Amino acid sequence: MIVFMIDEITPCLKDTETGEIFETEVIQLKRKSFLSKFNRRNGWYINWSRFTDDVSVYALVLKGTVDIQGLIATATDEEAKAVHICWACTAPHNNKLVYGRQKYSGVGGHLLAIASELSVKQGFEGFIYGEAMDQELFDYYQKEFGALPLPRQIHPFAFMLTDKATKYLREVYDYVWTDEVL
Repeated sequence: MIVFMIDEITPCLKDTETGEIFETEVIQLKRKSFLSKFNRRNGWYINWSRFTDDVSVYALVLKGTVDIQGLIATATDEEAKAVHICWACTAPHNNKLVYGRQKYSGVGGHLLAIASELSVKQGFEGFIYGEAMDQELFDYYQKEFGALPLPRQIHPFAFMLTDKATKYLREVYDYVWTDEVL
């Protein structure tokens, strides 16, 4: 489930109050005990430790920290030749939609760029798909990024972003993959 609009196209994260720019890193999260800290009760929509071993969870963090700004769970879909975004959301302090505030802009775009890069690494040319939270987000991704609707039996708001749309995201967003695993 994708629960955000891309608020601002910015290579790094931008502090919404000061305008200061922060570089980012991507950390893979594997430990269920660590992932259990991110759950519905504290604003992360779901319990992130619930994913099975075939789903990989990545955190977008401020460079040099473990200050998590967003999470994305992905799975490789060999049949579709794409990466499936199982879940993606910004940290509660970046979730303007639910909490009325946003510390950093640029998180959502980073998360989609991460999924796209994983798709390229898998040999899927950047193709990604997922499910929007609601009709408004579904329409947004179609209008703004040329998302293609997928059959409704998959999910009413399922869509795919093609290689052209995701290439743009990979070119704009800048982050470093770390070897650190939490």
